[in-house]
Parts: sequence; structure tokens; C-alpha cells
Amino acid sequence: MSEAPPSRTRVLVIGGGPGGSTAATLLARQGVEVTLLESAVFPRYHIGESILPSVLPVLDLLGIREKVEEYGFVRKDGAYFEWGPENWDLNFDHLSGANRHSYQVIRSEFDQLLLENAKEKGVQVFEGTRVKEVFFDGERPVGAQWSADGKEGRIDFDFLVDASGRAGVMATKYLKNRRYHEAFKNVATWAYWKDIKPLEVGPKGAIAVCSVPYGWWWAIPLHDGTYSVGLVAKRTTFNEERERLGGIQEVYEDAMTQAPRIAEMTKGATRLTDFKTEQDYSYVSERKCGPGYVMVGDAAAFLDPLLSTGVHLSTFSALLGAAAISAIIDGELSEDEAMNFYEKAYHQAYERLLVVVSFFYKSYNRQSQFFEANKLTRRERHMLHLYESFLHIVTGMEDIKDSTDGEEALEEVSENLATQQKLTAGHNEALNSMPTDARSAVGGLYLELEPRLRIRRSSDVANTAQ
Repeated sequence: MSEAPPSRTRVLVIGGGPGGSTAATLLARQGVEVTLLESAVFPRYHIGESILPSVLPVLDLLGIREKVEEYGFVRKDGAYFEWGPENWDLNFDHLSGANRHSYQVIRSEFDQLLLENAKEKGVQVFEGTRVKEVFFDGERPVGAQWSADGKEGRIDFDFLVDASGRAGVMATKYLKNRRYHEAFKNVATWAYWKDIKPLEVGPKGAIAVCSVPYGWWWAIPLHDGTYSVGLVAKRTTFNEERERLGGIQEVYEDAMTQAPRIAEMTKGATRLTDFKTEQDYSYVSERKCGPGYVMVGDAAAFLDPLLSTGVHLSTFSALLGAAAISAIIDGELSEDEAMNFYEKAYHQAYERLLVVVSFFYKSYNRQSQFFEANKLTRRERHMLHLYESFLHIVTGMEDIKDSTDGEEALEEVSENLATQQKLTAGHNEALNSMPTDARSAVGGLYLELEPRLRIRRSSDVANTAQ
């Protein structure tokens, strides 16, 4: 490490993944002094290659969309599902607005683009620098001990963005408020292949999602000519199959015979890597912010790989967190108001997707999935069809729209979520693990993205109009 982190910064960001890079860059573009500490040296491997259209407007705010679009990642125009007896396309071209595609990315390269952009936008970035300890004044974090290349030091700050990923510095070490979803105790195992037969159905560049009796497969095309091919299975069944068959590879290969689409795509192909495996990765922190800090992305919660929501929730929560901290610094909101907005808006986005994923796992009936999605989106009042309502939720675009539409939209979705939980209580294990109290509107607050990122009051806009 050629240069040590400063002894003080206005905002400290722990972690340089999409959430950390996004929050840091947005704050720096607001003129806030930001220091980011990342334990790894980029590029570094990360799973989560399939991203959603909701990431595109965030890339616009970061000033990096053109660079990402020119990089060469596989353009993703949607998804293809074979779920039980049904099969269907999820076509992003049916979305409204300009953001009607996304990308399949190699995360080591995508994440490095975002981190380098953060440096260019004024963030002080220190890679290979691990946070060993966080210091508190009461409940408020005020400093951190770092280590790098045998050196150590302390950095003090006014605000903390915990984007430390699954490690979750605040949630696991200090708050101890991470709760795992009993309903989603799954195992994911995956490898990378070459000479895969391209998907012959579905939108261009689509991820293939194909169910098997005890789980499902993903197949994701990448721009280096390889495919990410992974199996997600219920943990108890996976362990039983591993015991019966003799190992992870045997479970993977046996499950492939039960997914004709995946078996056909990999016929004659070559597996390039050993298997990577993760389990018990679905969790949520009971609270995602507090005095002087926000937890973004995987540091706060991770849902499930089924709908490719990881990068969406990371960048969306980073957007909310940057807006909340900026509003406090600028004196536009009290800290309580800003943190309440962050907590409620982030939880709403997570909970809505949780409901949709729950119904996927609950039923192989496609019509049921679209019906439940339609209940959760305010777009039904605009006469959209069931397919379009489902599409807006699972692409993350509904979250972006809600956060910029003010109090009425947030109230309506919150009421729908509360009603949905009551209707399904006792029938859906995943929903039983979630809070049952109604999520009210976020105090009449909403995001404004242009001409600058800020949180505005609905009442202020109404007064201006008068």
C-alpha cells in the first residue's frame, strides 16, 4: 500500500462491490468527502452475473452507463423460464421507458468498472485494506481500525456505509441482527463451461431458468464465450442426494439429467472449472440503518438468486443510502427522517421481491405467479395486464418508480403488501417470517434524481405548485 487512508473522512464506505461503489460515487458527486476501504484487490471473483434493467438508471447517475454499454458484455433482453409444466419468456422489451434491456456480466470486470469510476469521481479508494474493528459513541459508529500490508491505523468519520457484502460487518459483528429465512435454506453449486449450445428460445441473451423436482438451474451466457451453469436445491434434499450419489459433482450431473433444456445445452460442452458452492444465503437484517450508518446490499440482506435481484438491491439501496446521508449533510432532513425513509423504502423493495420469489417456490402455476405480482404493484390501476405487472416487479423497475413518485405510491404498495401477508398467513412459510405490520408511506418523502440526487417532501412540491 503506497498511501495510507486519511485519519478522518466525512463518509466511510466499507466494501467496493456494486453497493459500495454506487453509494460512494453518488455521494462524491454531491461534493461529499468519501473514503472507501476494500479488503480485496480488484479484479476479484464474485457470483451474480445476471443483472436487471433497474441498474441502468443508476449507471446513468454514476456517469458510467456508456462505458458499460461499450464494454462488450452480453446484452440481456429478458429471461426464459421452464418452470414445472410451463414455459414462457420474460421480455424486457415489454417494459415502458428507455430501460428495456440489461446485461450478463462477468462480475470481476463489471465491479472493477464501477470501482474505477468511483476513483475517477473523487472517491478515495484503498484496496487490500481490511476493517478490523468499528468504534462507537453510544449506538453511533464514529471510527474504524484498518489494516493493510502489515500496517494499521484508525479513520474517524461522520457517517458509515456498510457495503461489506455477505460478511456484514455491522449486522454480524456488532448488531447481531441478521435473520436467515427458514423457507429458503437452499444450496447453490455452479461451474463455468465452454462450447455450450446457445439457448434456442427466449429473448436474445436471456438467462435460462429451468426447474427440477427439488430445485432449479440457471444458464447464463458471458461475453468471453463461457456460460455460468448452476443448480439451486433445497439444502436437505441436496445433502440427501450427495449422500446417496457420493458427492457434489454427482448431484450436479444427476440433476442435469432431470432438466432436458440444460442437458441439451451442455451436451458435448466442456466444464472449465471446479464446482463452487454456497448455502444458507437468504437472510435479512431486522434493521438496515441507525444513528450515523446505513447497511447496503448484501451487508443488509440477500434474497435468492432466482430472479437475479442481487445487484438490483445493492445499487438501489446504495442510491437510497446516498440520498439519505446527503439530505442529512445538506440539512434538508433530520437524521431520523432520512433514516426512516431509507429503512422503509429498502424494506419495501426487499419484501415485495420476497413475496414473488415465495410464490415461485410455492407453486408451478404460472398464472398464480402473475396474479400475485399484480396484487403487489400499483400499476394495475393503469390497466396493465398481469404479465406486465409481474415484469415490472421482477425487473426492479417498480422499486425505482415507487421511490420517485412520492407518498401516494408508497402508501398503496405498503397497504397491498400488508394485505397480501394477511391473506397468505399460515400458508406460506416465507411470509410468516416477515413482519406483519403495515408499512406506511415514508413520511411524505420521495427521491428526486435530477437535477441532483435528493430527498424531497411531497408537501414542498405541493406548496411550490400553488
